Amino acid sequence: MREPGPLVVGDGNSIAEGVLPRAISLDIVAVMETFLYTDEAFLGHQPGVGHPERPERLASVVEALDAPRFAGLRRVAPREATVEELERVHEPAYVDTVLQQVPSFGAVHIDADTILSPGSGTAALRAAGALVGAVDAVLDGSATRAFCAVRPPGHHAEPGRGMGFCIFNNVAIGAAHALDRHGLARVAILDFDVHHGNGTQAAFWGETKVLFGSSHQMPLYPGTGAADETGAGNIVNMPLDPGARGLEFRAAWESRFFPRLEAFHPQLILLSAGFDGHADDPLANLNLHEREFAWITGEAVRIAEEACEGRVISTLEGGYDLDALARSAAAHVGALAAV
Repeated sequence: MREPGPLVVGDGNSIAEGVLPRAISLDIVAVMETFLYTDEAFLGHQPGVGHPERPERLASVVEALDAPRFAGLRRVAPREATVEELERVHEPAYVDTVLQQVPSFGAVHIDADTILSPGSGTAALRAAGALVGAVDAVLDGSATRAFCAVRPPGHHAEPGRGMGFCIFNNVAIGAAHALDRHGLARVAILDFDVHHGNGTQAAFWGETKVLFGSSHQMPLYPGTGAADETGAGNIVNMPLDPGARGLEFRAAWESRFFPRLEAFHPQLILLSAGFDGHADDPLANLNLHEREFAWITGEAVRIAEEACEGRVISTLEGGYDLDALARSAAAHVGALAAV
């Protein structure tokens, strides 16, 4: 695996051909409120021709965030997560199996849709490491908010298995780091990907220090996320019917989760930011648009401002139409960073 990378600052150039911004030394850049964690190593995860979770997804997101509007973001190249950090969420045997199976050439299937290529080990470790680094930065006061533009995504990865394009559960690893390393007692995770975050739910099923809320289309992969799946009372699932629009999406969060979140008084809010609920996305059937993603982000920021000094960390999950993904990510980060 590569050594941890330095800070990355956007230079205003297009990355249409899949090249992320150059890295420069951390000590010559002033700290700013919102960090953007990304790295060219994420492009090295290659699930194969025709796979929906392709490198161009990340390129489209980072290109959108290279617009002048986002010039104030501080771009940080994440380090790789350690085995200890992974094992806060994942079973040691699973972590060992994944790291041992990363091929020197060709591909190895974790399941039918989740594939390891030669660059997948570094990408997966850095995706998890981005969340760990963001938690450290936000909780030590270096940043108030952060967006982790990473791949592979993570919210389907369960403690003992990867699935649904996900190898390690990035957001769960970040939450566990906040609990174990920083001693937090109340961490909230909001997941608005169109698919249920089964892996995150499994990781915190009985953990009352974590409040997990998920809106998602049902029926749809992975088949979990019914409203009666409540864990230790800390899980709030909000299934949406195929074809649901912004009105239903907003109503679910406003009536079923935000009152719980405000009463929980979180010390940190994490977002699993999936944009595959967009009306243009090919893998599902919700009818959401950029305004819904900006809205839910703004609501999370509002509650964080009241409860935890504005501390919000977001990580990229799904979104498979490149144009819709780019527009949605820009709307999301605009609301996150208030730009």
